[in-house]
Amino acid sequence: MELNRREFMTVAGLGAGAVVAGMTGLAGAQGSGSAMGSGSRATGGISECLKANADYAKNFTLGHLAIPPARKLAVVACMDARLTIEPMLGLKTGEAHIIRNAGGVVSEDALRSLIISHHLLGTQEFMIINHTDCGMLTFKDEELRAKLQRQTKTAAVAPLLFHAFGNLEENVRQQIQKVKSHPWIPKNIPVRGFVYDVKTGKLKEVSV
Repeated sequence: MELNRREFMTVAGLGAGAVVAGMTGLAGAQGSGSAMGSGSRATGGISECLKANADYAKNFTLGHLAIPPARKLAVVACMDARLTIEPMLGLKTGEAHIIRNAGGVVSEDALRSLIISHHLLGTQEFMIINHTDCGMLTFKDEELRAKLQRQTKTAAVAPLLFHAFGNLEENVRQQIQKVKSHPWIPKNIPVRGFVYDVKTGKLKEVSV
């Protein structure tokens, strides 16, 4: 089954910024003049963020925070724009490590971050959060790879996997197992997985 343009853009787990950037690159390669490829839209968002940062810095009071997270917690979550992790979990700046990627997957890089988080910065609990209506449920790795190769006429060695999945709770279980089975992560560290409902804002724990 081939993903069409609309389906590709609704892969929410890839994040709006990633989709815009990806489609801009594809449009440039094909000589497309679509609005998605316009430089004004791509830079407008960043410019607005920089203006907001200037205001933020005027009243900045968090320079005293220590490097280790105060609650000794690390969270792996999807990068979906509908998930605002800190208020969802009652966290404040400086209280937890938040590791985000497409799908909330315990990838090699997420494992790298968790290992550093525990061994160098003292976290003692790991939390994995996936969510309903995730875009990673809407495609298969081989379909997306084939589409990108057709559109760009170029093969790429990375990413090796996109980590799409077909069952939300089973995916959470697999991520928990990746963490628990790693030889550099102590067996006594609690690793718990959850599904966040984007319609209600509630978390549901996934049984292992």
